[in-house]
Amino acid sequence: MKRGDKKEKTGREARAARRGIPSRSELQSQVTELAEQRAAISEVLRAIANSPHDLQPIFDVILANATRLCRAHLGALLLFEENDFHVVARRGPKNAPPEALPLGRRLGLRPGTPLSRLAKTRLPIHEADMAADQSYLDRDRGVVILVESLGARTSLLVPMLKEDELIGAITILRTEVQPFTEKQIELITDFAAQATIALESTRQERQYRSVQMELAHATRVATLGQLSASIAHELKQPLHAIVTGGNASLRWLTRQPPEIEEVELAVEDIIKDANRASDVIGRIHTLITKNPARKELLDLNAAILEVIALTHGEAIKNRVTVSTQLAHRLPRIEGDRVQLQQVMLNLILNAIQAMSELGDGIRELHISTEDLQSEGVCAAVRDSGPGLSPENLGRLFEPFYTTKPNGMGMGLSICRSIIEAHGGRLWATGHVSQGALFRFTIPAPTGVINRYR
Repeated sequence: MKRGDKKEKTGREARAARRGIPSRSELQSQVTELAEQRAAISEVLRAIANSPHDLQPIFDVILANATRLCRAHLGALLLFEENDFHVVARRGPKNAPPEALPLGRRLGLRPGTPLSRLAKTRLPIHEADMAADQSYLDRDRGVVILVESLGARTSLLVPMLKEDELIGAITILRTEVQPFTEKQIELITDFAAQATIALESTRQERQYRSVQMELAHATRVATLGQLSASIAHELKQPLHAIVTGGNASLRWLTRQPPEIEEVELAVEDIIKDANRASDVIGRIHTLITKNPARKELLDLNAAILEVIALTHGEAIKNRVTVSTQLAHRLPRIEGDRVQLQQVMLNLILNAIQAMSELGDGIRELHISTEDLQSEGVCAAVRDSGPGLSPENLGRLFEPFYTTKPNGMGMGLSICRSIIEAHGGRLWATGHVSQGALFRFTIPAPTGVINRYR
């Protein structure tokens, strides 16, 4: 660039500055800053979308972007619970002393400190020089640690508010006296709002899941209540056999000489019948116990066979013939065993009840599984009942919709929620007088090679 051109450019920039027009370099800096902010917001939104049940990754991303964009050296994200703050995420040197911004520990609200002032005013607290703050001069332990152990000088505290309720705060600090700009304070306020949204969204999701689990448990208990007569019959047979075997053993023992071999055979039968009764009780206990959801690798075929065994008496009582076609080498799936068994139990009992309304018609229940490769594992329950009308087919999975005189209309709705929570889908097909077919899929986790035979 020639000297004359340079002077002319400098002159233009000077005139533009006098008129309040930003220079090219200032505009470029502003564009870069906006791009960084948008990228940070996108990263936070991705973290919220990818971690709907775990707040820690979201808090870490928010704090990392807040400290980076505001050129801060230290930072922490705090939650406000039971009238006190505790740290849930922090940014600082790895060699920081344990008492500096301790994770999970209550910080304490002492009068005159920045935290207590924020809790009282619900407004941002900006300290240009913490070493000149009265709380430091009064030797407040928390403030002294920040200044003398971490080297913090300028600090910014921004509240996280749900309406007017204080639920947390974000603090960023610099190790030099350099106040934050208004734009930076606004940016941290935006980050605090995003953290609040993520926190409330996760809390609502957890509440929803808790209510859903309670409802699923209540439905499971109600469903097992329908099986009470059949379960009593299932238990009565092995218990009666145990009593008969015990009496026979006593008779063999009173003989002279005692028939030891016969007693041994009778005791072996008693043990088998006791195990049979224990299995029935165990299956009932597993389904009726209220435990938190727990996903594990499981064999869907084995889980289905346990439900078939549990409903065996109900099928016999209603003269239903049960057949199975379970795929060999079915991939293991990741899921909650009890929840998936609840789905199968509901589908099987619905099919049995539908066929119980038939006169002398054929009552066949066919249960199958198959590997659909791209969609994962598929289970199907098909009956020879009266079928589904187009009206019923379209509303089957709506909450509180039922075709049963005494039904609650929650069973299939909960089943669909369970399957969708496992990443699968549940649907029904069928026509009047041709039976009904219910199917659901569960994706098989990638990288799992072992298959059940």
